[in-house]
Amino acid sequence: MPRFDYLRDPDAIERQSFEQIRALTDLSHLDADQQQVAMRLVHTSGDPAIVDDLHFSPGAVAAGLAALAQGADVLCDIEMVSHGISRRYLRGQVRCFLNAPEVAERARQTGETRAMAAMNEWPLHMVGNIVAIGNAPTALFKLLELLDGGAPRPALIIGMPVGFINAAESKQALWEVAASEFQTPCITLLGRRGGSSLAAATLNALARMSHGVRF
Repeated sequence: MPRFDYLRDPDAIERQSFEQIRALTDLSHLDADQQQVAMRLVHTSGDPAIVDDLHFSPGAVAAGLAALAQGADVLCDIEMVSHGISRRYLRGQVRCFLNAPEVAERARQTGETRAMAAMNEWPLHMVGNIVAIGNAPTALFKLLELLDGGAPRPALIIGMPVGFINAAESKQALWEVAASEFQTPCITLLGRRGGSSLAAATLNALARMSHGVRF
């Protein structure tokens, strides 16, 4: 007889988790596709209130699904985001340039963060692909600067850096200019909250939906 009585079946755990999420979370302001993303973020954070800060530009989910259907790659600001992405639902590659040999030296020479220095590798890979930034606000600001300078537009930006310096500001800037000025849809979590797990969870929700997995 086991000493501790708890649910062990992974399918039952996931199913019951999403049943509780639907019961505890106000999703009424979101459409059916947006709800799938929102519930995945609630599942990841354990916080139904997180949906209050979740914002989708018009057509963002549809753009992500279309890109994934075409085999889009995913560009990540740090390895933690890339490691959180479930490859089994992807046809494309997951790319992160943070640890490329030239990045650390470039950051030293320019005085930028490594995340910013790594962004110099991105323009060659952005067209038709999805960007997932979950850690570095400077990376998100750098992305906006690249787009402002005429860099190729990605299919979708998932902007969810976390922190107390630049995080809220970078996401507010993304929300204000991505769709309107750069014609690039985005999904973001306004405020200080964010992180690698939430950025990866957003991508995973889209990837699951692209394979017909819904809760």
